[in-house]
Amino acid sequence: MKTRDGFDYRLMLQLCLLVLAVACRAQDVRPVVRVFVGAADKAFVYDGRFDVSDPARPVDIWESSRISVDFKGPVLTLCFGRATGENYFNAEVDGRSAVVSVSPGEESFIAWTGPLGPGLHHLRLVKRSEASAGTVVFRGLELAAGGQVRRPEATDARMRILFYGDSVGAGACAEDGARDQWQSRRTHNATVSFMALTAEAFGADFQNISVSGIGIVTGYVDITFAEIWDRLYPAKGSAKADLASWQPDVIIVNLGDNDASYPHDHGLPVPASFADRYVELYASVRRAYPLAEIVSVRGGMTQGSTDPTLGAAWTEAVRRIEARDPRACHFAFSHWTDLHPRVADHRRLADELIAWLRTQPFMAAAAVR
Repeated sequence: MKTRDGFDYRLMLQLCLLVLAVACRAQDVRPVVRVFVGAADKAFVYDGRFDVSDPARPVDIWESSRISVDFKGPVLTLCFGRATGENYFNAEVDGRSAVVSVSPGEESFIAWTGPLGPGLHHLRLVKRSEASAGTVVFRGLELAAGGQVRRPEATDARMRILFYGDSVGAGACAEDGARDQWQSRRTHNATVSFMALTAEAFGADFQNISVSGIGIVTGYVDITFAEIWDRLYPAKGSAKADLASWQPDVIIVNLGDNDASYPHDHGLPVPASFADRYVELYASVRRAYPLAEIVSVRGGMTQGSTDPTLGAAWTEAVRRIEARDPRACHFAFSHWTDLHPRVADHRRLADELIAWLRTQPFMAAAAVR
């Protein structure tokens, strides 16, 4: 219907209805309101060596590091910041576990797809991949509107164990098949390494500072262990970690395989300075941790277990160390592998070490400190 001045009311009504329909549809697809819980919230528990220079954006660096929190709500999204290289985690919620991959970039949001019923849930985020493969900023969580977080009840960790190692300790290739592969770190898993299994057996809080290819004198990477053992990152010149804030009861050092395997692969002899450099590294660690029991461990792979020159040099280093330090001892694995240890091999290595540790008086003493 048109008025005398040509105004069409029917067309106007149709346009109004169209605008109203579009507005309703836009309202229907409006994003669900979420609540963001930042990484600096006191509800989060961080276990491991993190870079916390910015508490709101802690950097998850080392393998086997752990982030825990309790939360309520039907929605959970993990929020990450800048990521470099490859970063894989085991995300565990209420006994369910999933592998989480964080791609390189400035931000990532990863939604938990498992069911989240009413009540309190427990999240545990464990880094599978090693520090030299990649690092990532943890920003916090997104929960449904009304969601809440709570600090988990403190666990009764009977002792603290610090592990130093190479690819064996890092769980490199642990889930590979008939060949070691390095194209993807998804099958590399520190959470099944003999180090993690040993700590679990004793209910220990622990840190794992391991770098694939590293040695005391030489190896497949351009750093030695003396250059990174006390650093935040596995890099020369990295900022030093705050070692005083976490003092271990027991330190387990499993290094030396690359000092034999790298020269073997390149037609070179085991470095003549191995024993001297091992003793020097030990002395540095002892100064930082004056009260810890330090266990020198050898083996796990072919060269570290069987090379006679390395074996003699390691034995000499241990003899010199133990002659001066009553809190020093040593252990050698019987089991070893040509390829990197797989999950079953790590279980055998752990069983050997656990059985031996249970006979040592210092473990009982550490458990009551």
